[in-house]
Amino acid sequence: MPELLHMNKPGWVDDFRAFILRGNVVDLAVGVVIGAAFTGIVGSLVKDIITPVIGLLTGGVDFSNHFITLKGPVEATLADAQKAGAVTINYGVFLNAVINFLIVATAIFWMVRLISKLHHAPAPADPVPTPTESLLEEIRDLLKSRETTTAALSEQ
Repeated sequence: MPELLHMNKPGWVDDFRAFILRGNVVDLAVGVVIGAAFTGIVGSLVKDIITPVIGLLTGGVDFSNHFITLKGPVEATLADAQKAGAVTINYGVFLNAVINFLIVATAIFWMVRLISKLHHAPAPADPVPTPTESLLEEIRDLLKSRETTTAALSEQ
């Protein structure tokens, strides 16, 4: 009975299994999961810590409510403008996304730099000489030994 199941299995199944089990695909999947969790942390860092500090330094400016109304009623907040159906350019939301990106990029840079300092690559092994190099070394050594022998004989 297992032979019948094996015979009816499409050829792409083995290819798909090989693709999924390759190391770089698994590493990518782990990276995506960790990245999603990291995005939540960075989002909170931007929204709850950095944006209020920037707002305090700029006199209480809240980037998320910076927008331009193109069409429709002009409202005081972005939420009110969207509720009223206004067409808006939300440049404040874009600024928040840029700040978020810069923080993520900086955090990843420092994390990769730290990991690379912690990870010591093994010392490279001495290169194995090619057959040509080995032959040339033998010829060199033979010539040196002849010179030494000739010099010793001429001194006598």
